[in-house]
Amino acid sequence: MADDHTQVQEFFGVRAADWDSRFPDDGPAYAAAVAELGLRAGDTVLDAGCGTGRALPPLRDAVGPTGAVLGVDLTPEMLEAAVRAGRDEAGQLLLGDVTRLPLRMGSLDAVFGAGLISHLPEPVENLRELARVVRSGGQLALFHPIGRVALAARQGRQITPEDLRAEPQLRPLLAGAGWRLVSYVDEDSRFLALAVREG
Repeated sequence: MADDHTQVQEFFGVRAADWDSRFPDDGPAYAAAVAELGLRAGDTVLDAGCGTGRALPPLRDAVGPTGAVLGVDLTPEMLEAAVRAGRDEAGQLLLGDVTRLPLRMGSLDAVFGAGLISHLPEPVENLRELARVVRSGGQLALFHPIGRVALAARQGRQITPEDLRAEPQLRPLLAGAGWRLVSYVDEDSRFLALAVREG
């Protein structure tokens, strides 16, 4: 797993400085995805693998001044970029591993994960860790500002049925980790899977 973490840090570390400028038009897609989580004033939400913190301002708007927003990322350079962009004002940033969160069981109302699932070293176990820190009935949003086909084309690869984000793969994966998939959208303009914490 350390190798996985090192690879993730190396991949994102060298891209952090210009990450936002590479994807300047994603803001509305992030805001729309956050809106679908149905967060309420006073909720506590985690942006898992927050990167440069693009989801933090809409998450803060959703939970209001009485809510709590936490952004966790493995890559120091990404968090530094979030601070430079002023997004640390919308939430507390933490350098950490979303596969081993320093949070109490059931302490969150929701988790937002943009581009997260493809970087999880042990997807079932790691999604189970996210379930551990979310209350029963809480929500998980797995998001990407473009869909699977568009992303594969951008990366110059073919989409495969084994893709973890394909609904036939994702539904049982989530179920095995304590989540129930309740909504699934995969279109060129966005990918958004919403799940509810069982139990």
